[in-house]
Amino acid sequence: MLRFFAKRLLDLLITMVAVSVIIFLLLEFTPGDVAQKILGPFATKEQVAILTEELGLNRPVWIRYFEWVGQLLTGDLGFSTTFKVPVNDIIWDRLGSTLRLAAIAFLIMVPLSTVLGVLAGMREGGKLDRSISVLSIATTSIPEFASGVFLATIFVILLGWLPGTSTLSTAGGWPIWTQYVLPVTVVLLYYVGYLVRMVRASMVEVMTRPYIRTAILKGLDFRAVIWKHAFRNAMITPVTVFLLQINFLITSLVVVEIVFAYPGFGRMILEAALAKDYAVIEAGALIAVFIAVSTQVVGDLGYMILNPRIRFK
Repeated sequence: MLRFFAKRLLDLLITMVAVSVIIFLLLEFTPGDVAQKILGPFATKEQVAILTEELGLNRPVWIRYFEWVGQLLTGDLGFSTTFKVPVNDIIWDRLGSTLRLAAIAFLIMVPLSTVLGVLAGMREGGKLDRSISVLSIATTSIPEFASGVFLATIFVILLGWLPGTSTLSTAGGWPIWTQYVLPVTVVLLYYVGYLVRMVRASMVEVMTRPYIRTAILKGLDFRAVIWKHAFRNAMITPVTVFLLQINFLITSLVVVEIVFAYPGFGRMILEAALAKDYAVIEAGALIAVFIAVSTQVVGDLGYMILNPRIRFK
């Protein structure tokens, strides 16, 4: 096991180095002048040249890359030209906001999708299975922005039960917890259906195994067969899918954050990309990749726990 994780940590390091090079070069050769973008369309060539020199953008690419890596290793993520503050002062706060939203959704999503998926997969083709399957397909097929607008129309405009924005401020008179209701609901509607189908498919496959049939024919209680024999084996594949949702929840909530004006990580990166704020884009992309690779390592560990027969080399 130690050899496996040492190898995965080395892979993580190599991946981060490769990604840092790719991100830096992509931003370097992106059309448009950074200094011109900062100063605006009416800046003179002399003003652009002066700012370009001040930012060090006229130096060789490889020198600026190694300087940037050196700053990253010391914890300096640079200065945001969009938010006018050091990147460290904004990125961790925005990441924390997204982590809170993702954690709430994840803690509801996992047990809910597991229960619905197991119930649907226990008796393939039954009324409960068909009902859950149709509902899960319907919710997953609706884009997040559409369900967000639909829910806001009902609960904000028509009923007035919830706030229309989630700025995490009590200035509007709404408690903080009420501002999480709509964003979390939209996330659940979109993701739970997919996870339910994954759990159901795995459960259906396990229920056709010979040892399950033998247990039922021996007269064991059906609930005991499900929870003692089928459930653990059925969760081996879905557990990795669950863990991968952590990455998606942290880096793919930009639509929800924009619809509800939520001050999150994805919205910050989008705003930085539109303003060509290289420091924020580079730091945000590296964090997103690190989260993605880390969740894969955790997923492999989950495989090990659920099935001791699995060994990694």
